[in-house]
Amino acid sequence: MAKVAVVIPAAGAGKRFGGDVRKPFAKIDNRPVFIRSIELFVNRPDVEQVILAVSPADYDVVKEKYAANLMFMGITLVKGGAERYQSVAAALDAVSEEAELVCVHDAVRPCVLPSWIDKVFEQAGKRGAAILAAPLTGTIKRAAGGKIVETVSREGLYEAQTPQVFRKEILVEAYAGLGDDFRPTDDAQVVERAGHPVAIVEADRRNIKITTGGDMALAAAILKDFARQSRKVTPRGPFEEAQW
Repeated sequence: MAKVAVVIPAAGAGKRFGGDVRKPFAKIDNRPVFIRSIELFVNRPDVEQVILAVSPADYDVVKEKYAANLMFMGITLVKGGAERYQSVAAALDAVSEEAELVCVHDAVRPCVLPSWIDKVFEQAGKRGAAILAAPLTGTIKRAAGGKIVETVSREGLYEAQTPQVFRKEILVEAYAGLGDDFRPTDDAQVVERAGHPVAIVEADRRNIKITTGGDMALAAAILKDFARQSRKVTPRGPFEEAQW
């Protein structure tokens, strides 16, 4: 079993989200989204380290307000950057020497099934790089000036998601060669540019990334559905309800 370091970038401004609270710190059922995302990984036997990258402006607040959570879950807190890729680069400096794989997961993507994580970890271990992605199902239009200019075939098209998982040396080397003129929107793009193939592990659209305020209600509904499914297959212990 490969040892995995998990990086959770949570330094984004969240301009499309609106309101006074940054997206990662908004709450679903009274629990911050970023905590829910971290919980996907902390109890896995293959995860040996979780690194949370936050904005320098949020660093002291997070360190104080969530001190108990960070200590209980063994989280390493680092200062991220203005762009997502800058936060990942900062977190890579804190990855332990023992880690063989690095998993990068959006702080605002809490709706991930354990089976999806199992599969993307397995494929990354075998192939060096793998991401979760969902096949596009709608009709895709390219537009300019407010008008459709082309209908694009959706065959072979996927929406990239996270977790995105890589052998540590592949991701570190790819980021080292990033350059100042390239602003990637995900880590697979960094690795692709460095010449490494990236495998796709299919998930579905329930793996939502919370982008706007309206996404919160959808994520809450998906999480409740996941919980119902889990109760159908897993007996609940007498103390399970007390968790969090």
